[in-house]
Amino acid sequence: MLFDGMSHQLPDIDPEETAEWLDSFDAVVATHGRGRARFLLMKLLERALAQQVGFPATVSTPYVNTIPPDQEPWFPGDEYLERRIRAYIRWNAAVMVTRANQRADGIGGHLSTYASSASLYEVGFNHFFRGKADGGFGDQVFFQGHASPGIYARAYVEGRLSEEQLDNFRQEVGGQGLPSYPHPRLLPDFWEFPTVSMGLGPICAIYQAHVNRYLLHRELVDTSQSRVWAFLGDGELDEVESIGALGVAGREHLDNLIFVVNCNLQRLDGPVRGNGKIIQEAEAMFRGAGWNVIKVIWGSKWDELLARDVDGVLLDKMNTTPDGEFQKYATESGAYIREHFFGPDPRLRKLVAHLSDEELQALPRGGHDYRKLYAAYKLATEQTGAPTVILAKTIKGWTLGPEIEARNATHQIKKMTKAQLVALRDRLYLQEEIPDEALDAEFPPYYRPPEGSEAHEYLAARRKMLAGPVPTRVVRARPTKLPEEKAFADLRSGSGTQAASTTMAFARLLRNLVRDPEIGPLVAPIVPDEARTFGLEPIIAERKIYAPEGQRYTPVDADLILRYAEDRKGQVLQEGISEAGAMASFIALATSYATWGRPMLPVYLFYSMFGFQRTGDLAWLLGDIRGRGILAGCTAGRTTLHGEGLQHDDGHSPVLASVNPAARIYDPAFAYEIAVIVEEAVRRILGPEPEDRFWYLTLYNENYRMPPLPDGPRGDEVAQGILQGMYRFAEPPEQAQPGWRQATILFSGPLWQAAMEARSVLAERHQVAVDCWSVTSYSELRAEALAVERDNRLHPSRPAATPLVTRNLADRQGPVVAVTDYVRAVPEQVARFVPRPFVPLGTDGFGRSDTREHLRRFFEVDTGHLVVAVLAELARSGQASPAEVQAAIAEHGIDPDTPAPWLP
Repeated sequence: MLFDGMSHQLPDIDPEETAEWLDSFDAVVATHGRGRARFLLMKLLERALAQQVGFPATVSTPYVNTIPPDQEPWFPGDEYLERRIRAYIRWNAAVMVTRANQRADGIGGHLSTYASSASLYEVGFNHFFRGKADGGFGDQVFFQGHASPGIYARAYVEGRLSEEQLDNFRQEVGGQGLPSYPHPRLLPDFWEFPTVSMGLGPICAIYQAHVNRYLLHRELVDTSQSRVWAFLGDGELDEVESIGALGVAGREHLDNLIFVVNCNLQRLDGPVRGNGKIIQEAEAMFRGAGWNVIKVIWGSKWDELLARDVDGVLLDKMNTTPDGEFQKYATESGAYIREHFFGPDPRLRKLVAHLSDEELQALPRGGHDYRKLYAAYKLATEQTGAPTVILAKTIKGWTLGPEIEARNATHQIKKMTKAQLVALRDRLYLQEEIPDEALDAEFPPYYRPPEGSEAHEYLAARRKMLAGPVPTRVVRARPTKLPEEKAFADLRSGSGTQAASTTMAFARLLRNLVRDPEIGPLVAPIVPDEARTFGLEPIIAERKIYAPEGQRYTPVDADLILRYAEDRKGQVLQEGISEAGAMASFIALATSYATWGRPMLPVYLFYSMFGFQRTGDLAWLLGDIRGRGILAGCTAGRTTLHGEGLQHDDGHSPVLASVNPAARIYDPAFAYEIAVIVEEAVRRILGPEPEDRFWYLTLYNENYRMPPLPDGPRGDEVAQGILQGMYRFAEPPEQAQPGWRQATILFSGPLWQAAMEARSVLAERHQVAVDCWSVTSYSELRAEALAVERDNRLHPSRPAATPLVTRNLADRQGPVVAVTDYVRAVPEQVARFVPRPFVPLGTDGFGRSDTREHLRRFFEVDTGHLVVAVLAELARSGQASPAEVQAAIAEHGIDPDTPAPWLP
C-alpha cells in the first residue's frame, strides 16, 4: 500500500460523511476501474477551482509521518540490545575522531553527521542491508561520506577492524590506517563507493540502479534480488548532481532504489532552509519526479499528542514552523519549547500540560526512532513501480551534548573534551563499560562487547541472517576471452584512398568489438547524445538503444537501414543530454567486475570539451572506485572542430586528465594507432591480469587518408612506441645531404599534416633535415621519465638510466619543435627531459569559430609557424641568420605584430 500522508492526521468533524464518500469512491474503482476514478477526481478538482475552494498541491503533504501509528508493522528486533550496540558504536565513532585529533591536532574528521544518522544506519544494518557472504551480490549501499567514522566504529565492534586501524584514522602512510572517507582506492576490501564529494553519491546510486536493470534486461547478470541504498544529507540536495537525475529513476520505475535523506536541517555552516522547510521542499521535488515519498518526522512520543489534536492546531504549528526554529528548539530547554512552540496558542499549551519540561525537551525526532524507521524501511522495500525516498528528521550531533548538538559549528568540531566525553558516556548509559578511571587515561578508550556476550552474539546473528558484513568489496575473478585479431585489422590496414577521421575510425572499431563473438555482449557503448556525430548510427540500428519499456512508438526513420531503434535488451546506453549521467553509468559498468563479478567493457563517447572539464569530479571518483573502461573524447582539439567556437573547442582535456593518477591518456593521429591502443586497453581491462585504471583517447573529426601500420619488425617497433608514447614516423627527407642542418618535429593528432609539410618546406627551401615523430602520449613519456629520475636519485651508486624520450631524441642535433592542437602545457610535460633546444607550439587561449586554416594560423600551429619556429631556434644557436628567419616570416605571410592568441 502506498501512503500519501495527506489526510490521516487531519481532524474529521463528520466521520460518517467521510466514510460515505470513501465507500462511493471504492465502488467506482471496483465497478468501473481506476481510469473512471481518475476522471471523477479531475472533475472534482475542476469544480473545486470553479467554486474557489483552495486545494494544496498534491506533491506536498502535511508535516507529519507518512505511515500512521496504527499501520506501523511489528518491530522484529530486540530494541534494547540494538540500542546498546548503537551506544557502543556511537562511543567508538566519537572516540576515534577525538583520539586522532589528540595525536595530530587538526587531522580532522567528523563527529556530528554520524551522531545524527546512527539510527538510520543501524536499522539498515540489523534488518535490511544484504551482504555477499552467501555467494550472492548483496545490496549496494552508498554511505554518506561524512558518516564514515560510524561505519568504521561498527566494523570495529564486529571485529572486522582493529584498534590499531582506528587509531590510524586519517593517518594511512605508515600502513594499517583508515582513509578519511569512503575510498575504494585506499581501502579496497572495505569500501565499494566513494561518496564524500557531495552530490556524486546520489547520482551514482541512481545510475547504479539504472545499470543494474540494464544488466538484468540484457540477461548478463541477475540483479533482481539486490537493492541500491543511498544515504545523503538534506543539504546535499542543493547539489545539482543530487537532484538532476531524479527523473531518470522515476520514469524508469527503478523500484530497486531507495534514498534515505538525513534531514538534520543543517548544512556545513548553518540551516539548510532556515526560513523554509527542506523536508516539504524535498517531498515536492521527489514526488514530482515520480518517486514514492515516506516521511519520518516525529518519534513515537508525538503520536499521543497528534491523536488528541482534534482542532488541528498542533498540525498547523508543525506545518508553519520554519526549520531555523526547529534547530533552535533542539538547543533549548523544555521551558523554552513550552513557551515558544506550544505557548502562543492556549490549545497547544493545554495539549502538553501533562508533560514536564524534561519530557518536552526529550520529544524525539523520527529519524532517531527505531520503530518509525523500521516501518519506513519495510514499506520502502515493498514498494513497486517507483523508487522510494525516506525523509527522516534528525538532530545534527545528537547525543554529543549541548555544546555540540544542533549548533551551527557542529560540523567543524573535531574532538571532545573530557567533560564532554563524560557527558556522552552518561547519555549513552555506558558507565559500566567505560568507568571514570578509564577516562583519566591519556586517550579515551574504545569499547567492544566481548565475544560470547549477548550483544556480540546478537550483532553477529543479525549480520549472518543478512549474508555477512557490509560494506565489503569483493572481486571475484572471471576469465574473459579477448577479441579476435580481425576486430582490429581494418584500422591497422589504413583507409586506402578514402579519407577518414579518427572519430569515425574509432566508431568502426567499436562496431567490430560489438560484433566480436567473445567480448561483443560485454561492450557497453555509452553516449550522452550526438551518437550520429560520433558515427554510432550502425551500432544503434544493429544493437539498439537500451529502453526499459522497449520502443512503444514507430520512429520517423523506421523504413531506413540506419534507423533509431530502442529495445528492452538494447546494448547502447543513450543517456540524453547529461554528461554527468553518462559518466555515472560508465562508473557503474566500469566497476561491474567487482559489484557483479561480471567484467564489462564500457566505452563512453563524448564531446571532448565536456569530459574532464564538465565531469572532472566524477572522473576523479572513477579513479577512486578503481574503474576500468575506455573514455573517448570525440571532436577533439581547439582548431579541428572548426566553426563551433569557444565553448566547444577543446584545447586542454589532456592536461585536465593528466592530474588523474588512474588515467592513461593517448592523443592518436592515425587509425592504426587507435587499433594498437584499444587492443592494449581491452587486454588490460578484460585480460588475465586486469588493471584498475581507465583509458582516455582524444579523437578528431578531420578527414584524411589513414596510412597502414608497417609490416614485420618495423610494425612491432611502431606498436611498441605507440604504447610507450612516441615513435619516429618519418626519417629526414631523402634529398637531405650530410652537411645540412638538423631539426626534429614532434606532432600529435591531425597536426601531423602541418609537421610533414614543414618537413618538406625546410628541406626544399632551407636545407634543414627534419625527422618527424608521432607522440601518442606525453603523459606516458613523462611518467616513465619521472620514474627513471626517481630511481636514479634513490640509487646513486647505480649507473644512471636515461628516460625514453631522452634516448629517442639524442641521436640527432638541432632544435626539437612540438606541435599540438592542445595547449603548450601538454608537450611541456617532457620539456626538461628533451636533450636539445625545445619549443612547444600549441593552442593556448580561448577558442574561435572559423575554418581550420584560419584557426591554425591564429593559434600559430600551421606549417608557416612550424617553419619559422625551427629556423628561429637554429638562429639562436648561430646556425641560421636573422635575415633567413625574417624572410620565412614574410614568405609565409605571418604578421609579427599580431597579438598573442592567449592574451585576453
